[in-house]
Amino acid sequence: MLALFGFVSLVALVAFHTLIAGVATRFFRLRLNTSWGSVVYTLVLTPMLLLLSMLVFTGILNVGIGINLGSPTLVVGLLVGLPVVLGAAIDYLYVPSPDDVELPDTN
Repeated sequence: MLALFGFVSLVALVAFHTLIAGVATRFFRLRLNTSWGSVVYTLVLTPMLLLLSMLVFTGILNVGIGINLGSPTLVVGLLVGLPVVLGAAIDYLYVPSPDDVELPDTN
């Protein structure tokens, strides 16, 4: 039963990290006016944020307890690398570009 709870909590953490990565990617695309700035910030700052979140959730809150993935590299790849790729792909492929969205006039 502990392994089942650990597996479900690990999958929930991957989904949460994907949400954070998608929102961070969108934030960088909206705030930065350069074309490469948002890419660089997404590839540098988002993994740092997810690494910090991973350390808090897996260290202090024991998310994924009872699950042995084999190596720490696989854990970092699963909880940091995969969500960064998925979040950026969702933002770039499925969400309209900030230039394509029309905002109402505020008078």
